[in-house]
Amino acid sequence: MIGIIIELIISWILLKFIEKKNLSVLGFKVFASRLNNLGTGFLLAAVACSLYHVMTTSFIDNTWVINKEMTFQKILAGIWWVLKSVVFEELLFRGALLYITIQKLGDKKACILSAICFGFYHWFSYNAFGNPVQMGIIFLMTGIFGYVLAISFAKTQSLYLPMGLHLGWNFFNILVFSNGPLGKQFLMKANDHHLEGIISLIVFLFQIFALPALVYGYFRFFKVKVSND
Repeated sequence: MIGIIIELIISWILLKFIEKKNLSVLGFKVFASRLNNLGTGFLLAAVACSLYHVMTTSFIDNTWVINKEMTFQKILAGIWWVLKSVVFEELLFRGALLYITIQKLGDKKACILSAICFGFYHWFSYNAFGNPVQMGIIFLMTGIFGYVLAISFAKTQSLYLPMGLHLGWNFFNILVFSNGPLGKQFLMKANDHHLEGIISLIVFLFQIFALPALVYGYFRFFKVKVSND
C-alpha cells in the first residue's frame, strides 16, 4: 500500500512539472461509461482466462477440483494481494509515465514502449533470468498483454478499462485457477497430466491472443465512450 501512495505522489510531481497537469488526466473520476469499461474489461478477461484453463484439461485425462483447504481468510488475503499488485502495476505502466509518453511520442509508439517495459518487468517478477526460452515466452505473453492494456488506456483516456482487464485476468488466473505466486487457491488440477504436441501449441496461442481479440472486438463493434474531467 505504501508503494501505491508513493506512486501517486511521484505521478503528481511528474504530471505537474512536465505536463502542467494533475492526476485527473489519468481518468480517476467516476463516470457510468468508465464503470462500464471496468466491468466489461473484467468480464472479457475472466472469459478468456477461464476458457484457456478449461482447455488445458479438456483434451487429456485431467480435470479441475476444489481445494478443500481454502478458507475465507485465505480468499480475502488473495483478493487483497491481487488488487494491490494490479493497482501498483497499472499506476506504474499505464499511469503518468504512459500519459506523458503519449503526449511526446503519440499513442502507437508510447503503447509499444510501455508493452516492452511491461515485458522486461516480468523477467524480474518471474525470476526468469538465465533461461532464454522462458524469458522469450514471458516477454511475448506479458508484452502483448501490456500492449492491450496500454491501448485500452490510450483509447479511453482512463485507467478503468486496463484495470478491469488486468484484475479480471489476475483474479481468475491466480485465485481461481491457482496459476501464480500464491500457490494452490480455489481450483487445482487433479493430476500432473499436461497437454503435448499441436494441441498444446494451439492452447498456448489461445492464451496469448484470445483476450486481445476480445478487446479488439469490444472497440470495433461497440461504442466505447471516452469521458473527460
